[in-house]
Amino acid sequence: MLVKNWMNKPAITIDKNSSMQEAMNLMKTHRITLLPVMDKNRLVGVVTDRDLKKASPSDATTLEIHELLYLLSTIQIKDIMSSNPISVPPDFTIEETAEVLLANKISGVPVVDKDGKVVGVITHTDLFKVIISLTGIGKKGIQFAFCLEDRQGSILEVAQIIRNFGGRITSILTSYEKVPEGYRNVYIRMYSIDRLKLEELKAALKEKATLLYMVDHRNDTREIY
Repeated sequence: MLVKNWMNKPAITIDKNSSMQEAMNLMKTHRITLLPVMDKNRLVGVVTDRDLKKASPSDATTLEIHELLYLLSTIQIKDIMSSNPISVPPDFTIEETAEVLLANKISGVPVVDKDGKVVGVITHTDLFKVIISLTGIGKKGIQFAFCLEDRQGSILEVAQIIRNFGGRITSILTSYEKVPEGYRNVYIRMYSIDRLKLEELKAALKEKATLLYMVDHRNDTREIY
């Protein structure tokens, strides 16, 4: 899954000489939290809603409203932006982008093409949307978590049991984190199962694999094994 398919576009940008008030208005109007800062057509920084809050007068200020508005109109973006901005290309994967955000402890980045043009913005909120899409939670259904041997066919075996009971699989995710050597955790989300057959299905799965938990999003029931 590539950044270009999930980024916000076109990018809403702001000039480095614009005022803090203009940035606040843009963020409010477009419901965004990050603005690439431009010097003509060149990316020179980013400003976030956190930067604006840090630069804003305290709630305890004694300034009158007209004085406050004047102050916000005189503070320029170039004085509060983060310079030397981190960016990613449109053909970066979502996973690579998540690594960049995590490593740099930032909430989002501009997306810049090979010609240096800002073509979009991607934030942690967009990454959450990807997670929701990948896991298939939008279809609700049931998620089973297994600890399976890391061998060819182990996932197919449990998946086939689910299919034999009429279940339709919407996602299969795996992880090698925090598991014994030679094993992996596998997360299968499915739907369309006859609830009257659910206990029988769980029993069949337990015979074939180590079942870690089951979450039934249809009625919000959870079983941890």
